[in-house]
Amino acid sequence: MTPPAAIIDIDGTLVDSNYQHALAWYRAFRLNGITVPVWRCHRAIGMGGDQLITHLAGEGFDREQGDLVRTQEHALFQQLIHEVQLFEGARGLIEDLKARGCKVVLASSAKAQDLQHYLDLLDARELADGWTDSSSVEQTKPEPDLIEAALELVGGGPGVMIGDSTWDVEAAKRLKVKTLCVRTGGFGADELLDSGAEAVFDSLVELRERLDETPFG
Repeated sequence: MTPPAAIIDIDGTLVDSNYQHALAWYRAFRLNGITVPVWRCHRAIGMGGDQLITHLAGEGFDREQGDLVRTQEHALFQQLIHEVQLFEGARGLIEDLKARGCKVVLASSAKAQDLQHYLDLLDARELADGWTDSSSVEQTKPEPDLIEAALELVGGGPGVMIGDSTWDVEAAKRLKVKTLCVRTGGFGADELLDSGAEAVFDSLVELRERLDETPFG
């Protein structure tokens, strides 16, 4: 049987970037006159910027100041991106999946510039079967567009999502795609399972050790 394609989120799943993003959003909101507590910013990481501002500050704020906040967040994140590191086992997971005959798409809603930086960190251009960035879709998670675009890159389903947030699970669920989650994004195991994750692992290392227990087995 052909194994499912692996649709792998990057931010918070393969690279340790969620908290840098949370700080960048917090600071961008502050520059525009509102304070959104960092913990609330963190809870929204996994959404794309097109969804996050309305979620945290309302439609009116997004309509009036959203584009400026998104631009400022990206500039602020660039000041922190040098701190972002791979999680242990990130490239190894891609290698394991490829060795099992899986097609692998890195499904990111990051800006193209940031995605290229992550591809450099992962040394994955020759390894992955494709990748997405924010220009690939009109709406990001929790809308399912990103996962749909990733699956199209490898000829359609079946596929399994690997992510770190409830937003990953929600987006995948809308396409009836199963999700395996790691806790590296700062979300709790119970809430990931309650949102519909098939299984939750403490780390990529544990996921690699237990791949035989997943749909990739």
